[in-house]
Amino acid sequence: MENNYNIVEGRNAPIKTWSRGVPFDEKTIGQLQNLATLPFIYKWVAATKGAIIPAAVGVDIGCGMVAARTDLTASDLPDDLKPLRTAIEAAVPHGRTDNGGRNDRGAWNDIADINATVWNDRLKLGYERITQKHPKLDRGNHVNHLGTLGTGNHFIELCLDKGNRVWVMLHSGSRGVGNRIGAYFIEKAKSEMRRWFINLPDEDLAYIPDGSELFGDYWNALKWAQDFAAANREIMLDAAVRAISKAMGREVAVASTVVNCHHNYVAKETHFGNEVWITRKGAVRAGEGDMGIIPGSMGARSFIVRGKGNPDSFQSCSHGAGRVMSRGEARRRITIEDHAKATASVECRKDADVIDESPAAYKNIEAVMNAQSDLVEIVHELHQVVCVKG
Repeated sequence: MENNYNIVEGRNAPIKTWSRGVPFDEKTIGQLQNLATLPFIYKWVAATKGAIIPAAVGVDIGCGMVAARTDLTASDLPDDLKPLRTAIEAAVPHGRTDNGGRNDRGAWNDIADINATVWNDRLKLGYERITQKHPKLDRGNHVNHLGTLGTGNHFIELCLDKGNRVWVMLHSGSRGVGNRIGAYFIEKAKSEMRRWFINLPDEDLAYIPDGSELFGDYWNALKWAQDFAAANREIMLDAAVRAISKAMGREVAVASTVVNCHHNYVAKETHFGNEVWITRKGAVRAGEGDMGIIPGSMGARSFIVRGKGNPDSFQSCSHGAGRVMSRGEARRRITIEDHAKATASVECRKDADVIDESPAAYKNIEAVMNAQSDLVEIVHELHQVVCVKG
């Protein structure tokens, strides 16, 4: 198999990066080199054997993508796409107001029937088991965030493929409850390091050893949050398709759901003959034949891909373009006029509150795809025509 990676030397393990032609900043390299000092890194960064690092997973547990092709074509769409955008915005709570309190527009006040059914049948029992043992986790949103988009880089889009077929694609995760789980166990891991007088080059490398009671609790909570995230995307996809149907005055059917995939999660897998923990943070599973989604920024192309099963990447690929500017830097450097020009072909918000999500804040998606040509093959190329941002 063709290999397109670079190797950065770490103290105890090498670092393989698929970054040729893509900006790769010194801060990220430093973080990876710190990670490579840990004794339980398996072969190279970042598979582990015997421990999981909660901060490496992060707080947006199960964040990922879902994409579905509909029975619509470009010619079916109205000339004015704004009613479609507003219909989706009305159907799916998004953003955050009231400091996340009772009147938050990004949460449900009245839980929809489908949301309640999914919660009761699929999620409630697991949540109760987790919070009975860790009651501090039961202090915030849960079912009222199921079927909601969130903020930041989360989005719902209508896209066209090269055959002018219409796709619905969206990006979101486990919302407030996943954030609480992530933050809680990150602090638990740090507390364990202090208890055992373990000094690390960065406290965010605090880990939980496999086999400990805390590890079992974290793993169960991770699996639950990942299931919440997948269900969250399924509910929003259905709501978006129903909203489009209502706006167009005709039933819109999903011709094929391509994939519902995480890109912030942990999985137990076998690689090079050993069972290990794979932490995919900003990465998608790309085993041979696995379908995945690699989105560009709003206004750039996105890709439906099929994994090649490259063992050197632990059968993983990038989850998207990644930022080249922090949100603060983007707000300072990108003007509303710049943003409007970059998103001229997309029906989306053009106001100051989305400047930090403008295409210029992200890496070039074509360069990212070229860098990982040995990890995935492109099945469909999509370009956005409608974008709803959190």
